[in-house]
Amino acid sequence: MRWHVALASFMACVGVEGAAQTVVHGSADAYASPGVAMAWSIARGADEASTAIVVRVVADPARYAWLAVRGVDPFTQQQQAIAAPQAIGGTRDVRIPRARFADTPRTEWQFYPSESAARAGAATLVVYYLGVPDTTPEFADATKAQAYLADRIVRARANPEGAPR
Repeated sequence: MRWHVALASFMACVGVEGAAQTVVHGSADAYASPGVAMAWSIARGADEASTAIVVRVVADPARYAWLAVRGVDPFTQQQQAIAAPQAIGGTRDVRIPRARFADTPRTEWQFYPSESAARAGAATLVVYYLGVPDTTPEFADATKAQAYLADRIVRARANPEGAPR
């Protein structure tokens, strides 16, 4: 019977809490959609080993309470955890060594409605990037970087879906 194939396909797209998963390709140094906004910056260190990517995530806890981040090698599909599932708490900065993007250039930002969904790996939103966006600014001064991230989140929310502005 064909109904069981359709049911299996439907179930594969549905999370534990019944919400379908949305997968979006992020491209600019900021992304926003209802309930979530992200902004990227580079914290320049004394050398490449101490340079990091900092991504600020601001989310509505009623919609996206938890976040996990993983890196994926696009050729082998090997995955590495970058940030284990954790409560966002409204705002969360994720710091990733820039050198890590050489091995796993695809990053998947997995948003979950609850802790149980996060534990089950049932993200309702996945925003993926292929490398660090070209428009991501670098900062040597942490205060300027923090101010930029706050402003960039505001601008991304004013212009949803991550379109540059």
